[in-house]
Amino acid sequence: MQSSRRTFLISSIGMASALAVSRTAFADPVKLPETDPMAKSLGYKENAATVDKAKFPRYAAGQDCGNCSFYQAKATEPYAACPMFAGKQVASKGWCNAYNKRA
Repeated sequence: MQSSRRTFLISSIGMASALAVSRTAFADPVKLPETDPMAKSLGYKENAATVDKAKFPRYAAGQDCGNCSFYQAKATEPYAACPMFAGKQVASKGWCNAYNKRA
């Protein structure tokens, strides 16, 4: 009896873990808000046209997340992951001070 109870508990825990992982995997990705502390520190703007050029002189017209080497999708995707903002997605038309032109 002890063995079957242990087997039941282990399988129940395994199923609960699998369910939790699958729910996380299918959850809607979080879009990076401009108010996020890391976003603020890197000057992230969801629309590159609104970048304060005086505050961020590295910005040049034509630079946006979609053509940055850190953007983890095709430029045509409206949002994608960026390693600068772990767990959050940035806008293809956005920009931050970590911009690095895609080769």
